[in-house]
Amino acid sequence: MARAFARLAAAQGAVVTLAGRDTDDLAAIAADAALRGAAQTRVLPCDAADALSRAACIAGATVPGTRLSVLVAIGLMPDQDRMDADPGLLEQMVEATYSGPMALLQGLAPHFEAQGGGHIVVIGSVAGDRGRRKNYLYGSAKAGLAIYAGGLRARLFPAGVSVTLVKPGFVDTSMTWGLPGLFLVATPQDCAAAMMRAARKGRAVLYYPFFWRVIMLIIQHIPSNVMKRLKF
Repeated sequence: MARAFARLAAAQGAVVTLAGRDTDDLAAIAADAALRGAAQTRVLPCDAADALSRAACIAGATVPGTRLSVLVAIGLMPDQDRMDADPGLLEQMVEATYSGPMALLQGLAPHFEAQGGGHIVVIGSVAGDRGRRKNYLYGSAKAGLAIYAGGLRARLFPAGVSVTLVKPGFVDTSMTWGLPGLFLVATPQDCAAAMMRAARKGRAVLYYPFFWRVIMLIIQHIPSNVMKRLKF
């Protein structure tokens, strides 16, 4: 989804800054973005779970003469049984999925307030809408990120900044590859286009594909005494 989003931004002539741990992969994406029309491309090493790396990324995020907008597409979804057996893996998931992205956005918030405007798009998950037996650890991290995004939206509203929380269902990415029980899987390209439109409209929450809003509304209203007996 992030790669597809970068391609869209590049085709519109944006300055595209790619931040992450795999700088070789980011360099390849940056070269592709340049060919697609990006006004400028940059690669920033950034490990959102590492405080020093995060601080350096925040310091280098802005480009003089441009207005900052950000897509945060960070997360780790190990199998829940593995996290049950390995507290260290559980900690890594929380750092990558919640505390790291939250701290990164918190560090960028003053930039948005100072510039007055811009868009923030945060990729959450429908998993954060209700605790489920097989995925409540990852879901709880995404739920925390959703609450944070809501508070950040309120903080930055007076500065004219939009904060869009995206809750994808099943999208064809490396995170979902090979998982059982997938249905009506969306493409990253279609999801990226929907995210771009939602950000420009200033939407608070985007479920994608759209029918996941209905699915999650039903799941949210399942009584607790029934939900605890379900095995999904």
